[in-house]
Amino acid sequence: MSQESEGHAPETIEQAILDLLTRREPGRTVSPMDVARALGSDHPDDWGPLMQPVRRAAVKLMKEGRLVITRKGRPVDPDDFRGVYRLSLPSDASPDDQGAGNSASV
Repeated sequence: MSQESEGHAPETIEQAILDLLTRREPGRTVSPMDVARALGSDHPDDWGPLMQPVRRAAVKLMKEGRLVITRKGRPVDPDDFRGVYRLSLPSDASPDDQGAGNSASV
């Protein structure tokens, strides 16, 4: 159906999310729309189809412990959330941890 929306591999989307997050000040969040626009363009026909692939990538990264999905400032269950959400790095992660492919183990 969609080649992970217009040729963006899941790994490319994941990297775009992490890149945007590491460029933010610590504690700041990113909108999934910002990620989709970074991968497409400002035109809704370009970034709109990327919203679901961005969500899937964010859920995967959260399950790996590499980011946090929040709604109204609180972490959500990655398997059960709706509505407007934001993305942030885990509070205990440094930007150097994010590209290494390591997930936090507790």
